[in-house]
Amino acid sequence: MAATTVQTQFAFRSQKTIGLTEAYPEYSPQPGFNKPETNNRCCVYSPNGKYFAWACNEDVKISNPDTGEVISTLPAQNVHEIGFSPHGSYIITWERPTKQEDGNATKNLKVWKTATAEHVIAFVQKSQSGWNLQYTHDEKYCARVVTNEVQFFEANNMATVWGHLRVEGVMDFALSPGKNYSVAVFIPERKGNPAQVRVYEVPQWNAILCQKSFFKADRIQLKWNATGTSVLIFAQTDADKTGKSYYGETNLYLITVAGNYDCRVSLDKEGPIHDVAWSADSKEFGVVYGFMPAKTTIFDLRAKAVHQLAPGPRNTILFSPHARFVLVAGFGNLNGSMDIYDRQAGMRKICTIEASNASVCEWSPDGRHILTATTSPRLRVDNGVKIWHYTGELMYSSEIDELYNVFWRPQAASAHPLPNPLPAAPAPHPSAAAHVATTAPKKPTGAYRPPHARNTATPLHFKREDEGGAAHIYANGGGSGPANGFGRGKRREVPGAAPAEKFVPGAAPGGGVSLAGTGTGADEDNLSKTALKNKKKREAAKKAKLEQQQQGAPGVPGAPSGPANGNNNERQGRDGREHQTRRDNRSPHPRSKSRNNRDRDQDGLKRTKSKSDRNTHSQHPSRSGAETLAPPQVVEIPPKSESPKPEAPDTPSSNEKKLRGLNKKLRAIEDLKARLASGEKLEDTQLKKIKTEDQVKQELAALGEY
Repeated sequence: MAATTVQTQFAFRSQKTIGLTEAYPEYSPQPGFNKPETNNRCCVYSPNGKYFAWACNEDVKISNPDTGEVISTLPAQNVHEIGFSPHGSYIITWERPTKQEDGNATKNLKVWKTATAEHVIAFVQKSQSGWNLQYTHDEKYCARVVTNEVQFFEANNMATVWGHLRVEGVMDFALSPGKNYSVAVFIPERKGNPAQVRVYEVPQWNAILCQKSFFKADRIQLKWNATGTSVLIFAQTDADKTGKSYYGETNLYLITVAGNYDCRVSLDKEGPIHDVAWSADSKEFGVVYGFMPAKTTIFDLRAKAVHQLAPGPRNTILFSPHARFVLVAGFGNLNGSMDIYDRQAGMRKICTIEASNASVCEWSPDGRHILTATTSPRLRVDNGVKIWHYTGELMYSSEIDELYNVFWRPQAASAHPLPNPLPAAPAPHPSAAAHVATTAPKKPTGAYRPPHARNTATPLHFKREDEGGAAHIYANGGGSGPANGFGRGKRREVPGAAPAEKFVPGAAPGGGVSLAGTGTGADEDNLSKTALKNKKKREAAKKAKLEQQQQGAPGVPGAPSGPANGNNNERQGRDGREHQTRRDNRSPHPRSKSRNNRDRDQDGLKRTKSKSDRNTHSQHPSRSGAETLAPPQVVEIPPKSESPKPEAPDTPSSNEKKLRGLNKKLRAIEDLKARLASGEKLEDTQLKKIKTEDQVKQELAALGEY
């Protein structure tokens, strides 16, 4: 049977109106629906497609989408969100939170009976995210999350809370869509403890069916399969500490309600997870992941890869309602290409559809058509709706000014059985032919190429990975980071230059000691100005201390009479040595002498060598000739008669410093005691500091101050 027994329908909301449109094969507005020409904030179908509701400033209207007739009207003003129970028996509205005259918050979350517009109950719901109640598949129970617990109600008696699932720090939850009453709750990271997802059976609140702990989860998405036997945990962080992604880090986990299997889904390409979707038959799920060009992989219920698609610029995956086809597309900042694959033919690619600038993409309930739309405020031009056949043919096109939202009417897949074999694409609507005729085909321009590179083959390093080019290596920073985030960082290399020297990890350049030390192998060029200055001060102080020790024991047998190197010019007074030290430290890298000066110094050494040798050999006959060579003479300052003595540790200055420190501690203790007396709660370290008061007073008394 080529034609379907039930006609599909879609709804749209624009700046000026709301409309219902019959899809294949008529593609015409619903004749009995009167479009409201007013400011409409939202509209939605019930999950079973039985009702259609929209909200305006004065009230909320509910209609029958088959006839367009208004069934009931809710007396609710300024409604911003609308939701239905699974069978459409109840409708839930959310208004912006306000305060009453007594200062209490108004009950802005209201539950109504759909058929009679009877008000059932109201709650206070401040946050718009996760505002709606969650119902079980048979509408027997509903639940909402509050502080540290999930409250359960009986749908036919919501005046009292039926059950309490108390979980410390619970942030989000999701009821199973299957026939089993299960609920998954999310507890974020807290005080160094990992985040957790736990699955409970309703109403066995104390029995945990399964759980999974993990880090790096500021927020998550809980994705149940249609049968309610497994749940995917899509974890995300607000920031990526490695700096590789602006949008944070992502991870994917799988757990089963039976508790016999849980794992982290292993992905073989580095990068973010773009999209995750379950198949309609609940047997497989697809993941689009990795830096562009992204990879797409289909996994089974044990997270084992079943199919891997070719990489490309894609970030969306959608399974058809019959689980026959898979749509993999790239929207947002990508070019809008959609690839259609046939699962029954071994993931054979059927076609590629170019839907540029699309911001909405949905499979039709009949499993053979795809709806795409360009909506505001993302794009305020070229707004409209297009319907495509899965073979790639454009079936319908309609331009709508300031289109805000568009979606299919929910219908069961069993109402649209797929014929076997599938028929060819039907004749398109005249609007599609008119759109194709008025739209000029775009010439593929490709990337810009400079004049000298045109009409030549594209080098491999300029091609994308899916076009045969080499895989791009993502690193944090400008090339000095580790490749792909693993291993050691790669040193910067200048093209055409000699390869840089490879250093041992932890060693300083040149093979010396670590830069953290002050040995001879330290590279002063790599030190900061402050570190270099402090290093010179330490070396000067060390040298001065050594000279003082040498001068302090001139008569001790065996004590050296001068520096160990035998330099005659340094056997002068202390001031002369200090002058030499200052002059040496002023220029750690002395300038090289000119050729004339170097020759003149060498001639002077030759002329004085014989005299120096005679004097040296006469005084120290055991020294070698290499040790007796004296450098050029340096003008020296006569030594002073006395050298300053180092300050003793018990001088008044050191006692004064100690007294100041003890008095400061005592004042801090008195301040803490006053804060404690006023009723302020102190920390443990502050209380311990108060207990040291007697010890501080004893130290002051020992110094004669207390």
